[in-house]
Amino acid sequence: MKPGIHITIIDREDRSHVLEAPTDLGLNLMELCRASELPVAGTCGGMALCASCHGYVLSDHDLGLPGEAEEDMLDQAFLVQSNSRLCCQLAIHDRMDGLIFKLAETGS
Repeated sequence: MKPGIHITIIDREDRSHVLEAPTDLGLNLMELCRASELPVAGTCGGMALCASCHGYVLSDHDLGLPGEAEEDMLDQAFLVQSNSRLCCQLAIHDRMDGLIFKLAETGS
C-alpha cells in the first residue's frame, strides 16, 4: 500500500484533526471525514446534491475549479465564501498533502 498524505480538518468546534489519507483508494474528502467519524453527513452520498459536506479550503492548494453540479449546489448552500467547496467533490490525490479544510456551519 502506498503511504498516505496528511490533511487537516477543522471541525465546527474549531478543533483540528490531522488525518492520514491514502491516495490509492479513490476516496474523496467526504469519505475520509466520515471514516474518521467527523461530523459530515454526506446525505446525498457524494453526488453534490445536498451541501451537507460544505466547507472552506484554508490552505493554498490548487484543487481546480468546481464542476457545474458543485457550483449549482454551492449556490444554494449557507455561508458560501470564495474558498467554499463540497468535500465530496474533492478526490484525494498526492498534491493535497498538507491541505487544511474547515467544515462549514450547517445553517440550521
